[in-house]
Amino acid sequence: MHQSGSDDLSKQEKFLKASLDNILDLYLILLSSLVELRKKEEAYLELAKNKHLATKEERNPNTRFIHNPVLLALEKNASLQNALATNHIHNWQHNDDTIIYMLQDVKNSTLYQKYMAKPAVTFEDERYFVTDLFTEVIAPNEKLYAYLEDFKLTWVDDIPVVNTLIQKQLRHFVTEEFCVPKIFKDEEDADFALDLLRKTILNESLFGSEFENKTPNWDTERIAELDTIMLKMAICEFLKFPSIPVKVTINEYLELAKEYSTPKSSIFINGILDNLVKEYQISGKMKKAGRGLL
Repeated sequence: MHQSGSDDLSKQEKFLKASLDNILDLYLILLSSLVELRKKEEAYLELAKNKHLATKEERNPNTRFIHNPVLLALEKNASLQNALATNHIHNWQHNDDTIIYMLQDVKNSTLYQKYMAKPAVTFEDERYFVTDLFTEVIAPNEKLYAYLEDFKLTWVDDIPVVNTLIQKQLRHFVTEEFCVPKIFKDEEDADFALDLLRKTILNESLFGSEFENKTPNWDTERIAELDTIMLKMAICEFLKFPSIPVKVTINEYLELAKEYSTPKSSIFINGILDNLVKEYQISGKMKKAGRGLL
């Protein structure tokens, strides 16, 4: 909004909501890549077997990967298939060159070769393999990352979160229990980001004045714009969200500063927020509901 000079709050709210909802699409695309890799390899083996001059190895291939019970269970899982259909996820049908590239990386990996060479495997072995395959080969795949970055720019920040969730689900995979998770845990969770955006913007001048004269060692004109935005958001949480603990707010914005702003930003923000909290506690301006929220 600042960079565009726009004051159209509704437009920004729509963009934020869409970017949050799109996290589910990212999850489905990443998880379904495992299914597509298995299907692509199965098609390759079938073509090789039916060649006119097929080798002995091609006629009797090692089918452990295409018969992996975790991959097969994902392919047949009703929750996943319904979500893919509902969200119209057809990415790999239209971009199978990325799947082909990843399949080559999978088959060239030491992880895959050791798995295929084992004399026998248990279901636990199969599950560990799929988890490690996603973690070590798929998640860090440069071709996949480039495709996702080009498809939706906001996904760059979401990829680590989604990868971590998928890794956790695979590590504890049970065929009968697997289901696609909801984006939000409840209605309050779903509304939080929009509430924070709305309340920060509508009170921006007020929140800015809270730290205006509290930066004696910092040139106000040279404070990074992201730092001022994060300070206003943190102050908004202090004053407008009584259920959020102070320590949680401070820790969150220090992490955001380290990730998105300058090397010194977290030190600057920590100092300002610490001083404001002390001031608010003395004046009674900050009211937190519940035990242990200060």
